[in-house]
Amino acid sequence: MSTPEVPGHTVLQIPVPALERFVRGRYRHYDPAFLSADPDYLHAHVTALGPFLDPSRIDDRTRDQVQEIVGTTAAFDFTMDRIDTFPDGIIHLRPEPEEAFAELTRRLIEAFPECPPYGGRYSEVVPHLTLDQRSETVTQASTLAALGADLPIAGRADRLDLAWYQSNGCRLLHRWVLGRP
Repeated sequence: MSTPEVPGHTVLQIPVPALERFVRGRYRHYDPAFLSADPDYLHAHVTALGPFLDPSRIDDRTRDQVQEIVGTTAAFDFTMDRIDTFPDGIIHLRPEPEEAFAELTRRLIEAFPECPPYGGRYSEVVPHLTLDQRSETVTQASTLAALGADLPIAGRADRLDLAWYQSNGCRLLHRWVLGRP
């Protein structure tokens, strides 16, 4: 879960408040510089598209493009109880239904083709919420045990956040409400 030292970047993400306590604790453990003091910023999220545009390129036209997509995307309910691990060791939860998250990402990619998901590093984009990084002491089983009573979670995707990620500077830049034209 450790974030490599990179310049700051933006991410479009669906917040998952029900897992904020757990995910914030993992940031505190791995990357305390990425803990946000912004009360509107949520660490627990499913990425819709990131990295997104440089803030200097996010103008009214860009916000309107995102608004058009978000405004025609109805809010939706989801659950998370399926834990999995990617080949690179990222332990994560998979939302159900995945299709609603995948469709939002597809529409954002279509509107912003210059922003390939995860910088184009992966051939398949899998909607997920990052929980931890596998190691000698961290496994899917230990992560599941640490989550304890937090699972299963029922959530509602009702907003899309534009978040800024930078060491000692994570914060919310903009918020759109799903289904609101």
